[in-house]
Amino acid sequence: MDKKQNIQWFPGHMTKAKRRIQSGLKLIDVVVEIIDARIPVSSSNPELSELIGNKPKLVLLNKCDKANRKATQKWINYYSKLGVKALPVDCKSGIGLNKFVPAVRELLADKFDSQKAKGIKNPILRLMIVGIPNVGKSSFINRISKQSRAKVEDRPGVTRGNQWYTISNDLEMLDTPGVLWPKFDDEKVGLHLAFTGAVKDQVLDIELLAIDFLDAMIKNVTPEFLSRFKLNQADIEGVKPYELLELVGRKRGMLISGGEIDTERAANLIMDEYRAGKFGNITLELPEEE
Repeated sequence: MDKKQNIQWFPGHMTKAKRRIQSGLKLIDVVVEIIDARIPVSSSNPELSELIGNKPKLVLLNKCDKANRKATQKWINYYSKLGVKALPVDCKSGIGLNKFVPAVRELLADKFDSQKAKGIKNPILRLMIVGIPNVGKSSFINRISKQSRAKVEDRPGVTRGNQWYTISNDLEMLDTPGVLWPKFDDEKVGLHLAFTGAVKDQVLDIELLAIDFLDAMIKNVTPEFLSRFKLNQADIEGVKPYELLELVGRKRGMLISGGEIDTERAANLIMDEYRAGKFGNITLELPEEE
């Protein structure tokens, strides 16, 4: 069971979504990219920089409540060195979103002043929201526009078309479908996206995925993980990921006929609990200088 799965996923509608982003760019003043604070590299589309060109960009490090706080600060500093403003937020609870509109206005202050100087009495600035599937765009839109027109589901790929939302008298927002890219060059990128639910579980071997996740957990185990399954550090020392999967199944009483452990059920439990933040604040990626 040491086999690694090669995760690749690029449904046909993703190509169409990419074209929609390209067509929307000429209508907007700033791009807001929502990424997952737990996996900032893997959840940032590498094709985006080429797509947006010289457009100003604001980064939202979403799900910051599930990420390691010190690691998130390192990412904020990293983006700052690149000249990009990054805000830690949680789109479901609204944490940090009070800083969003001020950050956009600060970023577009010159454009706003320029339009007023041209005699435009009520200039409207437009921004585009981009992000991979299941990164939290719909929750963000519902919070920031104080509406519930954006469909929210904990399932990748739910938003399909471009939609406009009014944030305030001078700000409008264009939503775009979540886009993954044709090929994950780094095996870890595909795994990290799958861990956090950006790739549909239906196209994955959930047991292999849980084993890969447990392989990472063994190296950086958290107290919360141990307490969830009534384990101690000694229980996992020298244990292989598949053995840990069986141990979790046994601890939770997931037995089938003959006393065999239902490892598929245990795998689903592990991935669900990780995605729900039950294993503590875990960041899987740090900036390159780290």
